[in-house]
Amino acid sequence: MRFNKIMMALTMVLAIFASATLQAQDNKAQRPSPPKTATRQLDSLNINIAYSAPSVKGRTIWGALEPYGKVWRTGANEATTFEINKAVTIEGQKLAAGKYALFTIPGEKEWIVIFNKEANQWGAYSYKKEMDALRVVVKPGKTKLLVEQLAIDISEKGEVTIAWENVQVGFSVKEAK
Repeated sequence: MRFNKIMMALTMVLAIFASATLQAQDNKAQRPSPPKTATRQLDSLNINIAYSAPSVKGRTIWGALEPYGKVWRTGANEATTFEINKAVTIEGQKLAAGKYALFTIPGEKEWIVIFNKEANQWGAYSYKKEMDALRVVVKPGKTKLLVEQLAIDISEKGEVTIAWENVQVGFSVKEAK
């Protein structure tokens, strides 16, 4: 009888330990590239961008870790998502309200910003061009200082800026008329 009580207590301790371990693994904030959000309300338009923010860590990013001409998840881990509650124009082109995966194709002289209808993806591994809702071309610029951790910001005018290492790109979001 005493043996059964000891085994039951041991089983409970192991279950608690296993549960705590699983919770720690699910804590996305503990990832090397932690989750971040950029949100902005412009009158009745809500913009929400959810991404994981990798760090430079002394590496060369553009043209090396992230090759030119290849689809990039615009962050780390899960694909970055771009969600709007109303129809908008992105760089003057219409995009319906909804949630999209936000991909980019970096280039030395231009970047392609992609809004893909399949929002829930891991990285860009299952990216399908035929699911693109919109593509816009933007020009990259240089940052004044090194941006160690990927940063996405939305200004009060609806300008989205993506900055990492020594490069930044941006695009305008306006409520569709």
